[in-house]
Amino acid sequence: MSGLETLEAQVAHDLVKLGYGAPTWVRPRAGVYDVVIVGGGQSGLGTAFGLTRERISNILVIDENPAGLEGPWVSYARMMTLRTPKEIISIDLGVPSLTFRSWWEAQHGAAGWETLGKIPRGEWMAYLCWFRRILDLPVENATKLILVEPQSDGTHLLHLSGPHGPRTILARKVVLATGIQGGGEWHTPAFVKDKLPRSRYAHTSEAIDYAALRGKRIAILGAGASSFDNAQHALALGVGEAHVFVRRSELPKVNPIRFMEQSGLIGRFSALDDAAKYAVMASFFQRNQPPTNDTFTRAAAEPGFRLHLGAPWLSVAEAGDGIEVETPQGRFSFDFLVLSTGLVTDPALRPELALVAPDIARWRDRYDAPAAIANPLIDDHPYLGPGFQLQPKDPRGAAKLHGLFAFNYSGLISLGLSASALSGLKYAIPKVVEGVANQLFIDDKDAALDDYLHYAEPEFVAPWPLEVDAA
Repeated sequence: MSGLETLEAQVAHDLVKLGYGAPTWVRPRAGVYDVVIVGGGQSGLGTAFGLTRERISNILVIDENPAGLEGPWVSYARMMTLRTPKEIISIDLGVPSLTFRSWWEAQHGAAGWETLGKIPRGEWMAYLCWFRRILDLPVENATKLILVEPQSDGTHLLHLSGPHGPRTILARKVVLATGIQGGGEWHTPAFVKDKLPRSRYAHTSEAIDYAALRGKRIAILGAGASSFDNAQHALALGVGEAHVFVRRSELPKVNPIRFMEQSGLIGRFSALDDAAKYAVMASFFQRNQPPTNDTFTRAAAEPGFRLHLGAPWLSVAEAGDGIEVETPQGRFSFDFLVLSTGLVTDPALRPELALVAPDIARWRDRYDAPAAIANPLIDDHPYLGPGFQLQPKDPRGAAKLHGLFAFNYSGLISLGLSASALSGLKYAIPKVVEGVANQLFIDDKDAALDDYLHYAEPEFVAPWPLEVDAA
């Protein structure tokens, strides 16, 4: 057998020893899924694995992308490697044979692992595809969630679109494992959106045909890591010049995520009180994530790379065949603009939550931040329960939200770097799994306890006739 086949046999053996795939304890409801997970990327796959380990098997994972294109890794992610250390533990949930390291060593040997620097982006996607296949997770691709409609019996009617047209399904629990953009939308500054036709710019979260811009001049706005990911990627595909514009006078150098990983702050974040959570995340928002050294070096080595510090965009406008960008350093002319301007989180921005968004509690509803650190971008985040449950603004909205879990980047303030950060999945997946499992059990607790009180199946069967010594 090949190394990978040997590993797959080991995975199967390990899962048998862990009782994986044992019969469910959840009471069946005809025509209703116990859990529907929206999103088949790393968070959705890890959640499906975690639920199955907890003997919750009547589940479905849906993803709007074709198979093999889930998540950002082969679409808008343009870094050469992952930014996290290669030793990261994430969706394997502590099963050694399911780790990326085991998968890599099965193909490249222990020496291959030692020589690996960081995980190549495409190899991570290949690992996720293997993880899905080897666990036989129930993923339905090319299926998009359009609307969540709460029902009077506590279930949710999910309106879907797919290759065979619109349809609906019922689910008791819905886990929105919808990634970094799943709690809101990518941000496009109004001065760009209002002044330029859509053909003149793109956000880094979109598919960009850099090859079609061969020899052209592009401008990239933003100091984050994705700005430099896109610069090096564009220049490698033949773009003539890539100018990165940064509002700050110097690039961020400190990556707070590295401290969080080593200090226990990611794993124990949920134990903090609201004041501490807010303070940590207010600082996180101010810092920004710097580019990796290798990405910056690769971009800077290209002849067409230009970096403009202390150069926010003041205005943009079409000028003949090009686009004119005004900065405090002067005016520049480009052929195309790329926006690395992050995202805005707010449940009201999600069309699938239109029927429940007004009932969702935000941080501004539960915590009044000190003026020195108050940030409306933080205040718009949903205030989640310990298992990523959406919480009601007031009791009247509780029934609508019961069973809805925001396992995406919108959980950042409530539960830290968790649902959409590789560093946090190790800690986050058990929390959402426990939250879902607890709800499923408590929803049916009266019937479960009644069955327990009437349980009378004999386990001890004495030999008969039985001689008993007389006293």
